[in-house]
Amino acid sequence: MSRKSVVKFIDLFAGAGGLSEGFRQASSSDVEYRSVFAVEKDLPSAASYTANFGHAVFSRPIEELRRADLPKTKVDLVIGGPPCQGFSPLGKMSPTDTHHSMNRLWQFYFKVIGWVSPKAFVIENVPEFLKSYELVEAKKIAKKLGYRIVSGVLKAEEFGVPQRRRRAIVIGLRDTEPTLPIPPLFAPVKTVRDFVRTLRKKPLRFELPSNGSVQGFQKYTVSQLHIGRNPTTKSLERYRCVPPGGNRFDLMRNRPDLTPGCWKRKKTGSTDVFGRLRWDEPALTIRTEFFKPEKGCYLHPEFDRPITHWEAARLQTFPDGYFFCGSKTDIARQIGNAVPPLLSRQIAEHMKQYFSTVVTDSVVSADPVPEAVWV
Repeated sequence: MSRKSVVKFIDLFAGAGGLSEGFRQASSSDVEYRSVFAVEKDLPSAASYTANFGHAVFSRPIEELRRADLPKTKVDLVIGGPPCQGFSPLGKMSPTDTHHSMNRLWQFYFKVIGWVSPKAFVIENVPEFLKSYELVEAKKIAKKLGYRIVSGVLKAEEFGVPQRRRRAIVIGLRDTEPTLPIPPLFAPVKTVRDFVRTLRKKPLRFELPSNGSVQGFQKYTVSQLHIGRNPTTKSLERYRCVPPGGNRFDLMRNRPDLTPGCWKRKKTGSTDVFGRLRWDEPALTIRTEFFKPEKGCYLHPEFDRPITHWEAARLQTFPDGYFFCGSKTDIARQIGNAVPPLLSRQIAEHMKQYFSTVVTDSVVSADPVPEAVWV
């Protein structure tokens, strides 16, 4: 029997598990990535994580996490994306400024690093994080803990994701110089058509068939999430004015009588607002309110409606069998906030080279995990 490296990891600020899903998908006959614990204070998101990974989620603020709450097993890897509201630019914020207290949550990420001493860690965030005061401080702490760091911005569309999405990635390794994954050479750019092949003109509306519940939240697979709003007659008229690749400026030119007054007064900016996707190009960034065309480029490339939750999840590269829990708004937020699993998978594939020494017996038995923590 062949021996397998089992890389046990913890996901902090886990959301619905997009980052973890990519690592899980990268598992192979020689390396298995296994999630053993997660921290996520948003209850519907924590329920989604549990539905997919089947183990404990600490669903309280990470500030309340104690060492005793962690699983009693060796942890090889820590992953996660600390909240990113307005990271402070270098030289523009004092370390004693309390205005951006949310930004200090990265410190608890490194507290966990200090507790479990993993071989590696991965931080995912917005590109602005790389130019922030917080990253400078994080690098100092990582160095004290014995880690070497590499950081940079990855473009999701260069790694097979049908979406233009830029994410900052920081990789830390103990005693080894890390590198960032390199986009595949000559790989074709994936488009909206590649991931939303099935033409479904009318979204499902009203109540969805549930697959049961997790901690009181209804559970749905991605394939069940072809849901959308029932637009008014005026909204439909507005949608028809926007061609593929177009935006609110096409509406202003074609039907000024249907254009909201605020858009008429704002002659510049927000070029993706009320935009329509193109079949044969990647989507623009899928955010948390993709079901509202006035929030971005979210009109279907062919039909006169916004994209549905199913289509947004596909453009984020979630598989059809992935579970999401909560209300329509809860699930939209989880989809938009997630790391595309396909991007995460490429990071995980790249990191396999660092885990060749993490060896377990050929017959791998799962460790017992504590019951999920809920409030």
